[in-house]
Amino acid sequence: MPHNVFDDILGTIGNTPLVRLNRVTKDVKANVFAKVETFNPGHSIKDRMALRMIEDAERKGLIGPGSTIIEGTSGNTGMGLAIAAIVKGYKCIFTTTDKQSREKVDALRAFGAEVVVCPTDVDPEDPRSYYSVSSRLVSETPNSWKANQYDNPSNAQAHYESTGPEIWAQTEGKVDHLVVGVGTGGTLCGTGRYLKEKKPSVKVWGIDTYGSVFKKYKETGIFDKQEIYPYVTEGIGEDFLPQNVDFSVIDHFEKVTDRDAALATREIVRQEGIWAGNSAGSAVAGLLQLKEHFKEGETVVVIFHDHGTRYVGKMFNPEWMRMMGYENVEGPTARDLVTNKRVTDLIAIEDTDTVELAIKRMGAHDFSQIPVVSDQRIVGSLSESHVYARMIEDPSIRSQPVRSIMQKAFRYVDIETPVRLLGPMITAQSPAVLVRDFPADKTYILTGYDVLAAL
Repeated sequence: MPHNVFDDILGTIGNTPLVRLNRVTKDVKANVFAKVETFNPGHSIKDRMALRMIEDAERKGLIGPGSTIIEGTSGNTGMGLAIAAIVKGYKCIFTTTDKQSREKVDALRAFGAEVVVCPTDVDPEDPRSYYSVSSRLVSETPNSWKANQYDNPSNAQAHYESTGPEIWAQTEGKVDHLVVGVGTGGTLCGTGRYLKEKKPSVKVWGIDTYGSVFKKYKETGIFDKQEIYPYVTEGIGEDFLPQNVDFSVIDHFEKVTDRDAALATREIVRQEGIWAGNSAGSAVAGLLQLKEHFKEGETVVVIFHDHGTRYVGKMFNPEWMRMMGYENVEGPTARDLVTNKRVTDLIAIEDTDTVELAIKRMGAHDFSQIPVVSDQRIVGSLSESHVYARMIEDPSIRSQPVRSIMQKAFRYVDIETPVRLLGPMITAQSPAVLVRDFPADKTYILTGYDVLAAL
């Protein structure tokens, strides 16, 4: 075939460019290059492993004519699978979570896939989780196959055989550091394994998010469920340990807040003209946090997984950024309230404690609402007005466990959130927010009165 001419769209997967970053990483002494995976046909790096998983399954006889591919996906893997399925003649059913951008879901449906949206804030083992629903659909669908990107070794192998060799060739073997956001682990571990085999001194840096279990597990060997809580960043972090995460390949995990990831995502576009997605923002924010580890003359490669078009309704939407408290607005921040001791350390009630005890605790501390915890994880809330309304209906509620009447958990906000953006978040239905100082691992509760006093 002539150069750059292909029999079908699958031939265009891979061989993506390496682009020097000049402004967003200006404070980093090393030379920083981005592997821009938006040039794949599905606009993400997941095209590589999606095709490899399907072709390996075909070789093993796991799928054939008329098969249905089923997978739980944050969107990008589903897109890669859908593209390959169209070319090869398969059907697709995908499960995803309600935190994923609407653009991702709409794109999957545009490619003819059936998409089932599942709740985010449930354990992986919960029958409602997108992991569990995808497994159930496999058992219910004849002639179906679950790609299982988290545990399928074809995922990491695709990057060992393509992404790693490309980076090695493009840097002429001069790569010293690899920085990648970690979700399934396939990209970082497959690429990192190849580069370390070629050059053992290469450092592999995994970017994690607060609410994920990876960093603590790497450092202590402990799978700590108390690390798990809902987060906004898409595509990285997990609440379980995928088999494709090879901790022996990863030298260090660096956690990045949702706010920093969102702000960095926008800066990549504004400063470099590269329209990359949310995980690229996390990776750049993490890279900047790690900048002291990168020396002058060294080469750092950071992977930009996907395209910014999938986040138009989120970090590229000013209204969404303000709603989330991520915009930079002049004036005091939640940190100022904490520093001035206008809010206290978090005091909560166990979900197994009685409603009567909750009333006493709120009274003792002059609280009008209190978070509810289970096994040290915040699972709900209780307001004074709600308790009294329920007790008027049924006085016996007083002796019942708190979980029988608890309300939705208060939302988390970053400690750097401007106070002026907190006001709209506190409503009659949600009378408080939880202020999280992620690096310090501290949580505070903030009410409408606290915000009013600050303003």
